[in-house]
Amino acid sequence: MLILGIDTSGKVASVSLMQDDILLAENTIYTTLTHSQIIMPMCKKLLESANKTLKDIDRIAVSCGPGSYTGLRIGISGVKAMCFALDIGCNGISTLESLAYNVFGFNGVICSVMKARLNLVYCGIFQSDMKSIKRYDTFPNDCIIDRLELFETLSAMDRDIILVGDTAQDLYNSFDFNTNVVLSSTRDRLQSASSLCEVAKRLDAQSPHSLEAFYLQPTKAEKDLTSKI
Repeated sequence: MLILGIDTSGKVASVSLMQDDILLAENTIYTTLTHSQIIMPMCKKLLESANKTLKDIDRIAVSCGPGSYTGLRIGISGVKAMCFALDIGCNGISTLESLAYNVFGFNGVICSVMKARLNLVYCGIFQSDMKSIKRYDTFPNDCIIDRLELFETLSAMDRDIILVGDTAQDLYNSFDFNTNVVLSSTRDRLQSASSLCEVAKRLDAQSPHSLEAFYLQPTKAEKDLTSKI
């Protein structure tokens, strides 16, 4: 199965091609440009470099959130359009779950954290035995949590823990963590489309009709509407 992965959930624009268990190609750019300007050209170039075409793709995996409101909408809209045109399935993947797969080889607890607002972070906590990754028992879903509360939660755990995500370093530097907590490498810290593919190959395909963004907090338009009521 050939999976195209597309991540536009943050500052990073990332695309990848995975054929079964082989990563054929990947391109990741930390960019100040809007994802609408670069993500489709990146996909086209990636397919050409791997000697593949859109018709070869069996499924498309995309980050569905949390993350940048605009970035998520751009990625999801593009994937929906391609899936409808190609008549193929897709997978909307949690950004935080995808980040956990960046450090698949870690044996212990994986804490994926992304900047939300003020002192809040998006958080997903997982456990890995180097063979599989699953949600931590007491954190069955992605959530938005205060940084201090997250620090206290992690400090109460007696397992090895690794922090990954765009706010991992800031969180690690802001608190006096126990020695069982480590920071992921710079290479593994940000979104990677190949990790989306890793998650997707373990899932059944979904219809593009059901693909939606998962924000975890109200959008600006929703906040503005609430303030007027």
